[in-house]
Amino acid sequence: MMRLLKRVGSSDFSLVQVPTHNTLPYAILSHTWTPDQEVTYQDLISGTGKSKSGYKKIKFCGEQATKDGFLYF
Repeated sequence: MMRLLKRVGSSDFSLVQVPTHNTLPYAILSHTWTPDQEVTYQDLISGTGKSKSGYKKIKFCGEQATKDGFLYF
């Protein structure tokens, strides 16, 4: 299984699992994190982390992926 983020609506996203043998096209954003501002897997699962600066980077990645024609990132 592979975990990806899926664009939902105009500015939100959700965490999804897809089989690795049937991986969908997805975008990758290269970036650097600010110390203590990385949004963790646990933050995504629990719905926390929206106040971290890393969350804004994730949202930007989703917006850019959409502009480039990708639903998943």
